[in-house]
Amino acid sequence: MTARNAALRAADAVADRFLADKHIPGVAYGVVARGDLIHSRGIGTLRAGEDAPPDAESVFRIASMTKSFTAATLLSLRDEGRLALDDPIARHVPELEGLRGPTADSPPITVRHLLTMSSGLATDDPWGDRQQGLDLAAFSELLRGPLTFAWAPATRFEYSNLGYGILGRLITNVAGAEYREVVGERLLGPLGMHATTYLEAEVEPARLAHGYLWRDDAFVTEPRDPYGALASMGGVLSSVRDLSRWVAFLADAFPARDDPEPPGGLPLSRASRREMQQVHRSMPPDVSFPSPDADPTVIGTGYGMGLFVQDDLRWGRIVGHSGGYPGFGSNMRWHPASGLGVIVLANHRYAPSTKLARELMESLLAANVVPASRLRSAASLQAARRDIERLLVAWDDDLAASLFAMNVDLDETIAGRRASIERIWQDHGPLHPDPDLTEAADSPLHAIWWLLGEEGGRVRVEVRLSPESRPRVQTLDIREVPAPPPELTYIAVSIVAAVNGPDPAVPTDLATAPEVDRPALTRALRIVAERFAPLTLGPATAVEADVSATWRLRTAPRPEREMTELDLQITRDRDSRLVRDVAIVQRGLSRLRYAD
Repeated sequence: MTARNAALRAADAVADRFLADKHIPGVAYGVVARGDLIHSRGIGTLRAGEDAPPDAESVFRIASMTKSFTAATLLSLRDEGRLALDDPIARHVPELEGLRGPTADSPPITVRHLLTMSSGLATDDPWGDRQQGLDLAAFSELLRGPLTFAWAPATRFEYSNLGYGILGRLITNVAGAEYREVVGERLLGPLGMHATTYLEAEVEPARLAHGYLWRDDAFVTEPRDPYGALASMGGVLSSVRDLSRWVAFLADAFPARDDPEPPGGLPLSRASRREMQQVHRSMPPDVSFPSPDADPTVIGTGYGMGLFVQDDLRWGRIVGHSGGYPGFGSNMRWHPASGLGVIVLANHRYAPSTKLARELMESLLAANVVPASRLRSAASLQAARRDIERLLVAWDDDLAASLFAMNVDLDETIAGRRASIERIWQDHGPLHPDPDLTEAADSPLHAIWWLLGEEGGRVRVEVRLSPESRPRVQTLDIREVPAPPPELTYIAVSIVAAVNGPDPAVPTDLATAPEVDRPALTRALRIVAERFAPLTLGPATAVEADVSATWRLRTAPRPEREMTELDLQITRDRDSRLVRDVAIVQRGLSRLRYAD
């Protein structure tokens, strides 16, 4: 069995455990990897009481996942110059001519406000879920208002189904055709999403999922609204197979690149698809602690255009949207850095598809089913790095003058930099790439790397380029890390041995200053041991004479987690030589080293 197949089977087991005793008639889910549907599965039935197992071709209502189709259609009209996102919405929907915000100083409500959930209109779940089939004339009357606001426009996120209903009316008015026809012509047809529709009558009955509610120990059939005025917020019916094309289409916008768009073009440019997947309105971060001995889950969330955008502390950026409706629950999400996507469709009222999709995604990311693309240095950065390493071998005034931006000499004189590098030659000898410390970068024009000296010690180099037409080095930080003194190394070794031992405690022979709380330090060592042992003492990354030093600590990889890196810092009094502080700090889990 290949590693990928094993990971997919493990994901299936995740789904089985999650769905146990959930009273959901049927679930269909799929896994997308860089454009292809690589796995799909159905559990249960499309229609309670029938032998009708779902599969990748089965059609479910996807509820608010529809908003991504509405947003993409609107952006396609924008790209043709038929509207601007900052147009007042009343310019395109005359019924809103009298619409005013909740305060006298509220700005006019714009297309952008509605698209990014920042209009301030009051959140309308579950009321909005019952409005999809609203008659078009009745919708016009509703829009003449007045409407109720929770906030002044453009001040904060507030989820609005009604807002996306208004965008559907805008699309009809601007395109000169009924909303669903515009979406079909601009998106569904060109992408080959032939099973996707707004009309239940267009779905082959054998493939159609019916929606249910579990009540009084039985499944109760939910009524299904017809196509109507608010279909633009939740009216799409689709399948795992079709949605895999939609997920692949949106995920393919990353990374930004020079490749030409396909001949004949696509329904929406890569730039506009990326625009949909940026945070345009942020929300408070979500921080949770799965258990006392686990890393916290930290997720920053924002709304893009018809899509939620999450920045996960562990996995990086994840984009997608859920859907909840009477009789149905759905979720789609993808990881732009790897192109991995997950789709979950279920036929129960507000089924917890989002939780299942999240667990499936995390299982597959942990198994590295699709390796994430690492951040690639710009060619100019790679050239600058080569030139800097030349300077570290033999200083060259002409090379330095060509390489450095004008601020470098002002921040620290060139003469001083030359003297520092000459001192490095004397202290460390020839330098070579350090295999024990990983490189880092926060953009294609930035890099941190380590060099190892033949005479001992390390050198940390950090570079950032300027935004000039020919990028030059604007930041050059070269720090020496000499070999730590034997006394500090002995203390570090003894601390690591204590953590790895059967009864972690402060070593009895560790002489500490009076201000050190030894019982508290023992408790900290035991927590570290419980969470991370066994530890390996890695290279020193900072040394201050014989007073303090910092080492990289590494954990052994476990099936449930990746290798974790920690820093051990030991500080002692300069005069008494007593240890004043021992700190073990977990290094950040940010995935910025991945391109997304």
